[in-house]
Amino acid sequence: MARVTTVPPAALILGIAGLIPFLGFAFLSISGSDGGLSTIGLAPRTVLSTYGAVVASFLGGIRWGAAASRGGGGADYAIAIVPSLLAWAALATPAPWDLRVLGFLVLAWGLIDQDLPRRGLVPVWLGRLRLVLSGVAGASLLVAS
Repeated sequence: MARVTTVPPAALILGIAGLIPFLGFAFLSISGSDGGLSTIGLAPRTVLSTYGAVVASFLGGIRWGAAASRGGGGADYAIAIVPSLLAWAALATPAPWDLRVLGFLVLAWGLIDQDLPRRGLVPVWLGRLRLVLSGVAGASLLVAS
């Protein structure tokens, strides 16, 4: 795989846009405001934990897709399902552990997936972008916990 180091603009813009729910719902969770969500039966914390679980599942999909497209081994497929399973379990844990588990999961997965660019399964820019996005997303979940 080419060792492209420049982040494509679409990936950067969409990656940053994906942080908006983390930052916004974490802010609402710690501010005590519900942002009007109670009118539809929701709470910022619930929305944040659900979004965190969905994103954690997406992170596993990155490894699965990289393995499928670049000839990764069976271990890559097995590791790829871990974020989905842990995120699902986190949704069943009581507060504040749900957001703590999700926060640590997202942070850790940003580090775990750093082997993908080293092995040539994804471009170098993806590893760098993942560190930043995972850092902000994971920190948001932990702060809100």
